[in-house]
Amino acid sequence: MPSEARPASTILLLRDGAEGLEVFMVVRNRAIDFAGGALVFPGGRVEEADAALGDPFRIAAIREAFEESGLLLARRGGDMLAEHSLPRDGDFHAVLAEHALTPAADALVHFAHWITPPDMPKRFDTHFYLAEAPAQQIGLHDGDEAVESVWITPGQALAEAEVGQRVLVFATRLNLVRLARFGHVAEALAGAGPVVTVCPEPFEDEAGKWMRIPEAAGYGGGVFKAVGRPMRPVEPG
Repeated sequence: MPSEARPASTILLLRDGAEGLEVFMVVRNRAIDFAGGALVFPGGRVEEADAALGDPFRIAAIREAFEESGLLLARRGGDMLAEHSLPRDGDFHAVLAEHALTPAADALVHFAHWITPPDMPKRFDTHFYLAEAPAQQIGLHDGDEAVESVWITPGQALAEAEVGQRVLVFATRLNLVRLARFGHVAEALAGAGPVVTVCPEPFEDEAGKWMRIPEAAGYGGGVFKAVGRPMRPVEPG
């Protein structure tokens, strides 16, 4: 019987760089049993307390971004928080209350919804969000769950994975491919499009291992290589 998929959120923090659109990514500690050593977007499980501040998935995305990168999407009054020196290792909700901050849930754009295949031992029901990173805040990995951080163009992340310099899990890779279509932050936020739930269906044939996903999800195809490189839309047969 498939294990239950745990609610989770992931956030793609964006900025306009010299080479175009950049996204903040972290390398997970190799000691972590899920995607250890992989280059990922900040994210994690939804906690019960997240629902007290609004949509639990959006609040979880903001909380995870703060805990893993120090970047905080929040408002004091009606103004977005610029610089801050808030502690990242305390209780997120207590920190917000102490400093009269409100999570800027409306600044997040829903980008994707992925559910881990039923045959996996650890499963997540994950919502992906886009958000423009606060320009005056500095993103930096926490040194615990994340051991490296980088602002990187989607194309560069994919190219480095292609030659074995980076490890990308399937969902991260495809969402980078989709994000690479946009040249600037404003374009990405405006062009995210409708979200179609993706629960990849693994299968094998004489040509190898594959993943089938809904073509309507907007990833440029319905069947992709599950392992190895490159990972591009294919038509098995």
